[in-house]
Amino acid sequence: MSEPIRFYYRGAVHEVSGVAPTRTVLQHLREDLHCTGTKEGCAEGDCGACTVVVGALDADGKLEMKAVNACIQFLPALDGKALFTVEDLQRPDGSLHPVQQALVECHGSQCGFCTPGFAMSLWGLYLKQDGQAPSRCQVDDALSGNLCRCTGYRPIIDAATRMTELPPAAFDAAALERELAAMRRARMAVYSDGEREFCAPRTLDELAAVRAAKPAATLLAGSTDVGLWVTKQLRDLGDVIYLGQVAELKTVIEADGMLEIGAAVSLEEAYAAVCGHYDELSELRQRFASLPIRNAGTLGGNVANGSPIGDSMPWMIALGAQVVLHSVSGTRVLALEDFYLDYQKKDLKPGEFVRSVRIPLPRPGVVFRTYKLAKRFDQDISAVCAAFAFTLDGGAVAAARIAFGGMAATPKRAARAEAALTGRAWDEAALTAAMAALGDDYAPLTDMRASGEYRMTTARNLLRRFWYETRPVAPLAADVVNAFAVRA
Repeated sequence: MSEPIRFYYRGAVHEVSGVAPTRTVLQHLREDLHCTGTKEGCAEGDCGACTVVVGALDADGKLEMKAVNACIQFLPALDGKALFTVEDLQRPDGSLHPVQQALVECHGSQCGFCTPGFAMSLWGLYLKQDGQAPSRCQVDDALSGNLCRCTGYRPIIDAATRMTELPPAAFDAAALERELAAMRRARMAVYSDGEREFCAPRTLDELAAVRAAKPAATLLAGSTDVGLWVTKQLRDLGDVIYLGQVAELKTVIEADGMLEIGAAVSLEEAYAAVCGHYDELSELRQRFASLPIRNAGTLGGNVANGSPIGDSMPWMIALGAQVVLHSVSGTRVLALEDFYLDYQKKDLKPGEFVRSVRIPLPRPGVVFRTYKLAKRFDQDISAVCAAFAFTLDGGAVAAARIAFGGMAATPKRAARAEAALTGRAWDEAALTAAMAALGDDYAPLTDMRASGEYRMTTARNLLRRFWYETRPVAPLAADVVNAFAVRA
């Protein structure tokens, strides 16, 4: 029996029945509710014109408010949550919210098409700041998923500071927490349009059972990739199993020298946890997609997707991460590099799904770096993503783990380059041998992001950069290497 989709919207619980499981939040807003303040630009989560804010309860029952892209979020995934659009910002007396007023005062809009998305991203930031002026870094991060080609960003950035200087606007988080708590379901919900089902299990056992019953169903976590299968490729996903409500998949646990991150933990939360141990990942975290994508997407989904250019896999493989697979038959653990068999092919048995990933915590003697090359600093797919984790002992390489994304059909270790280094002094002669060996490890393709020649050249140069930063004699700080690269 199909149940209605229930979410909090415009001050009340809103129910929807009979819609296709892959109908997007944006389609429902614009076509069904005729709520057209939220715009459609790219329909792939890139431009930010469709940005909305979604409220949900965390494991402790506390409210989390996150900016996400409405164009790639499926409507049934809103069940039990709250949806806020640009229409919600204006006050009951007709006056503007400080976010809106700041955009007006700072001339942060020209054609206006992108402005609702900017307003919602700024509102998400406004709620987090609790009256405190945001830093420039916080502003840039909040706006990383919004594109404007009319105004330019300076007046919008000015508005981000100005909004906290205006008389504050109250937001009753406690009341919303009570509303959402009252909507919580205790068991798996199933939504259907009569042809396709959207199953939303609440526990790991429910997920394993429905996966066993529907081995061909599409697994959905953050919808940041699967959403594009519908909006861009027009694919029929069949039945959908949603992982976003499974409590056991939303945990982050430290145990036995490992950081275990559940498959439904968002990228933003996952990277925050990992960066608490590996500050070397801070730049990659900032450059990984945009904040709305990181708010919705999951680390487990990034792993399960198996993209050859996925930014998370190289550094996890270099660190020796494991993937935990689960089914009704039990649990299986694999080294992450063994999970990928070929292009878009993973070592998954029928009925299995990714339960979590385990990342080793820092160990004495291990030096680690990761680097991303792309055409833009923010919100861009890598041409090459490199990661290096070496165990150094007295100036020699006791062990080397090198992994690249974008260089092969899967994220892949550089076995020959590793062999050229292991047991040798970490000097320029060993570096030169390893750089040459990369030509035996990879035969990169040419595509719209980069040529094969560029990829090979830059992969070798990134290994050299790693040597500059970690060599036993006169290592260079990252900012010095950057300055050297600019001069060169």
